[in-house]
Amino acid sequence: MTPTEDIRKKFGRFRILVVGRALAGKTTLLHRVCNTTGKPEIFDRKGNKIDAAVVQPSIDRGYHNIENELVFGSNPDFIFHDSCGFEAASEDEFKKMEEFILERASSKILKERIHAIWYCIPMDEYHRAITKAEERFFSECDTSNVPVITVITKFDALWIHAYRQLVESGLTRIECKRMAPERAKEIFTNMKIWDRLRETRYPPKDWVYLAEMDKDDADCGPLLEGTTNALGEDAMQMLLISVQQENLALCIEYAVKRSLMLYITTARIITGPPRLSKDSCAEMQRKIANWFPHVKGVSHLMMA
Repeated sequence: MTPTEDIRKKFGRFRILVVGRALAGKTTLLHRVCNTTGKPEIFDRKGNKIDAAVVQPSIDRGYHNIENELVFGSNPDFIFHDSCGFEAASEDEFKKMEEFILERASSKILKERIHAIWYCIPMDEYHRAITKAEERFFSECDTSNVPVITVITKFDALWIHAYRQLVESGLTRIECKRMAPERAKEIFTNMKIWDRLRETRYPPKDWVYLAEMDKDDADCGPLLEGTTNALGEDAMQMLLISVQQENLALCIEYAVKRSLMLYITTARIITGPPRLSKDSCAEMQRKIANWFPHVKGVSHLMMA
């Protein structure tokens, strides 16, 4: 059994809690991560499938049972949990989420643990990016046992605001269109969202911004990379990389970071480049192959 297979056996699938207000782009985000436009299957905590027609009326109103598991057929190795439309959460709903995080972040049953939290903040309402809901979550919800990544969704909405600013400055429309993405980053920086969140009691580990997630060629690589970095532990990083299927660059990056560089820095260097024994090279190849579990033929090629 390879290290990746051993990790998958212990921890099962990669489990993520998605938090954020209604219409924050959460569903679009999950579609992009799982490369699908279909609806997820819904399961209860015991693994029993739930009839989507039964829960759809509640979902349409922005309410979700946080215990329910959302699984997309295109990539069933991800399990998602969805909070209710967060700005409308009642005291009872907030407590349920708080208890869910405390229990699932350190559950003794490894396959029930949540491994990351994605907190979505949309930029189509940039003037109210940080509301009381965000302030309360990062101040009161104990997330010390699970990494939180702030996902700035609908970042292209800020491009529109940036474009208008540039037009007002007298630039041509072609220049404005070209410069809008960079100006949007400046506007976002000046909003000091990240600074405000870092000062909370339970700050996020990292943040990423995503634009045009509704397009077929949208890139959610920054989110996967940010989540992988925030996990910290090799085992959890390998678990995430083993279940994501789209970002080969991420596999390569961690193969280099965790395998190749390890041998380069620990090899005995006399003069010139690092000198590795034949056995060390074979071991290094095995370690590199562990980061490509879903790419057919890599393990056999590396072992050859």
